[in-house]
Amino acid sequence: MSVKPFLRGAAVSALCLLPAAGMATEIIISDAYARVSRPNAPVGAAFMEISNTGATDDRLISVSSDAAKRTELHTHIDQGDGVMKMTEIDGGIPLPAGATHMMVRGGDHVMLMGLEAPLEQGTAVMVTFTFEEAGDIVVEIPVDNERKPDHGAMKHDHKDHSATN
Repeated sequence: MSVKPFLRGAAVSALCLLPAAGMATEIIISDAYARVSRPNAPVGAAFMEISNTGATDDRLISVSSDAAKRTELHTHIDQGDGVMKMTEIDGGIPLPAGATHMMVRGGDHVMLMGLEAPLEQGTAVMVTFTFEEAGDIVVEIPVDNERKPDHGAMKHDHKDHSATN
């Protein structure tokens, strides 16, 4: 087997992970992980740190993944009496130049609804982040169901998270 066809294929695959239209991006997505609240749950979530290291403001406008029927940007809204409700973020998430936005449990996050397969420990999901300026950035997010939250547990209203098309 020749190494050249393999390297050519690897180069083409690597190009598919670059932002759209060959745009240079200064968006960095780090410390990403996905999880489910219980084994075989039909929904999961992904959390990460998103940094705009550039000099131009940007906005995360959407997310998508083949791992779920619906993939959305979500946040939590305080309903009072300590009850939090998850809801889709309308209008995306602004990322000012030089700023970092944390996607965390109990805050903004990526919601994966209608999972195509269970999010099992040690596997990964591919998620495409679409930015106004940077375009598409594809990230392989490891599943880490054992990771402890960075803050206290919150009550959630999960009624709005059924995966329907």
